[in-house]
Amino acid sequence: MERFHEIGRGKIAAIATSLEMRQRPPLRPAPEALIGEIVPWTQPDTDTYLALYRKVGAPHLWFSRLYMSQAELDAVLQNTATAIFSWRVAGEDEGLLELDFSEPESCEIKYFGVSESQQGTGAARALMNHAIETAFARPVQRLWLHTNTIDHPRALAFYQRSGFVPIGQSLEIADDPRLNGALPRDAAPHVPIFD
Repeated sequence: MERFHEIGRGKIAAIATSLEMRQRPPLRPAPEALIGEIVPWTQPDTDTYLALYRKVGAPHLWFSRLYMSQAELDAVLQNTATAIFSWRVAGEDEGLLELDFSEPESCEIKYFGVSESQQGTGAARALMNHAIETAFARPVQRLWLHTNTIDHPRALAFYQRSGFVPIGQSLEIADDPRLNGALPRDAAPHVPIFD
């Protein structure tokens, strides 16, 4: 039997899929002609981080970091359990990888993505290889993440090709960040606005 649940006006909804890997898989090689480099952020500042977060995440309605106070976000960014890397091309940051090692023997990929200009170049594969290598260089028994139906349409398949296995789903409902100014109204045009 089909069941539909009304989502309130001013809200967005997505199905989130959680995925994990329990051991380091063989890495998929990135293209040899790939232009760019992975840069660790040892002293990330809030404004630079948020600019990259918006650049990568606005097309997919990433919003949670935008609602944090500067003190809250600074605490996350400066925490020794947080590792942040960017994909940099010609001096411009075009991809974001944020790892969270706060749980014992576990690493969560909190944020992962590349800008629209880097999609299809192999940059995401190089960044994911770095995520896997960085996580399993520590005593980690589980690397995990979640993606949702507002993310890039090929995100789930990309994660599975990278070696992640889906382990569960949940429904995410939140205030639409385009309606309160956290993101521009033209962000994620594939997701309708109901105000």
